[in-house]
Amino acid sequence: MQRVLIIGSPGAGKSTVSGALATRAGLPLHHLDRMHWLPGWIERDREEGRAELAGVLAQDSWIIDGNYGSSLPLRLERADTVVWLDYPTRVCVARVVKRWWRYRGCSRPDMTEGCPERFNLEFLLYVLYFRSAWRGRNSAALGHFSGTILRFGSSSHLARWLAAVPGAEDAGH
Repeated sequence: MQRVLIIGSPGAGKSTVSGALATRAGLPLHHLDRMHWLPGWIERDREEGRAELAGVLAQDSWIIDGNYGSSLPLRLERADTVVWLDYPTRVCVARVVKRWWRYRGCSRPDMTEGCPERFNLEFLLYVLYFRSAWRGRNSAALGHFSGTILRFGSSSHLARWLAAVPGAEDAGH
C-alpha cells in the first residue's frame, strides 16, 4: 500500500482518515481540495490543477483524498489501493453540519487558506444526493481497477482496519 486514494461523500471523513493513515503509514498526503481551489473559493485553472496532480501521481508513494470525478481515471491508473468511505447520507450530513460549525469563518486544515468553511442550500443538496449519484459512478470506475478496494460503511469497521495498518516504523520508513 504505497499509492492510496480516499474517496467518499463530503462529511464522510476523507481528510480525517487520510491524515491518520498518512501518519500511521508514513506516506505523503495530498488533498484534492487544495489542488482545486485558490483563495476566495476561486477554481484553479483546470490545466494547472492537472499538472499539479500529475506531479503527485508520478511519485512513488502518496495518499490523495477527494473525489473530483474528472480526474478519477488518472488517479486509478497509478493507485494500488482505494479506500471508499461509503457511509449513510444522514451520517455525512450530520458531519458536514458539525464541520461547518467548528470551522465557520475560517479555513479547514485540509483546505486552501482563504477558503472559509461554508454551508448553504446548494452544498446541502449536493451532500444529500451525493451517495446516490456517485455510488454507481464509483462502482463502474472501480470495476476496472486491479488494486485493492476497501469499502467501509461504518466508522467502527474503518477504525479496526486503520488500527491494523502497519506503521511506518514496521515498514522501515
